[in-house]
Amino acid sequence: MLQNNAWTGVLFLAGIFYDSIIMGAAALLAVITGTLTAKVLKYDEADIDAGLYGFSPTLVGVALTFYFNPVPVVWIAVVVGSVAAAMLQHFFIKRKLPGFTFPFILVTWIVLYLFHHVFAPGAAVDVVGSMPVKDDFTLATHGFGEVIFQGSVIAGIIFFIAVFVNSPIAALYGVCASLLGAFISLECSEPAPDIHMGLFSFNAVLCAIAFSGNKPRDGIWVLFSVVLSVFIDVWMLQMHMAVLTFPFVAASWITLIVQHLLQKAGLKIKE
Repeated sequence: MLQNNAWTGVLFLAGIFYDSIIMGAAALLAVITGTLTAKVLKYDEADIDAGLYGFSPTLVGVALTFYFNPVPVVWIAVVVGSVAAAMLQHFFIKRKLPGFTFPFILVTWIVLYLFHHVFAPGAAVDVVGSMPVKDDFTLATHGFGEVIFQGSVIAGIIFFIAVFVNSPIAALYGVCASLLGAFISLECSEPAPDIHMGLFSFNAVLCAIAFSGNKPRDGIWVLFSVVLSVFIDVWMLQMHMAVLTFPFVAASWITLIVQHLLQKAGLKIKE
């Protein structure tokens, strides 16, 4: 979630393990694999220490054990996918491009395509049944939890605290974005169970975190990117696509392009 803080990372890992030991183990295996890949290929040590070669592999590991039962070949896919994600991350870093979580998205899309009709579904099939009573509080927490494929209220709270530890304003923006994502998707007549699961909120949370800041203009960019991400999310789910964090990445890219064009045109949103 774009937080360069070791304690935040510990809490993320704790939240994953709280919901699923298997997904927690996959996260550890993936982050170690991605980091070792970066070290073997002699990528920049500062970037390695900052965790830039670990977060996309971690998401790959959690995603694959979320979508598929953890049979041996899935664990092999976690390792291979983590290596690929780290190398793709380097492609963006080397060119100073904002790749965000796109390496994770691309690798996971490929594996989902290859494995979809071969292996049995994993934890994903049980998520809806584990949802608690619907209310605004759980809507907000699921928005945080689903960023790393976790469905419990406790995991969502842990993830919120994890972000709050490093950036309180980013965490609070994330709560507002989670609720706004639910509201917009409700107005678009999306299924209530999907809304409650946080399927229309977690990309909004990521956008809010990415563009959060202390200035009023930061709030404008948060609002723009969040609304855009939710509409992309709605469209992708209506098309029965594997959404992952692509709405966040696409909305962030568009927002950055708009910012660049405004700056190039000599226009600047007042602080």
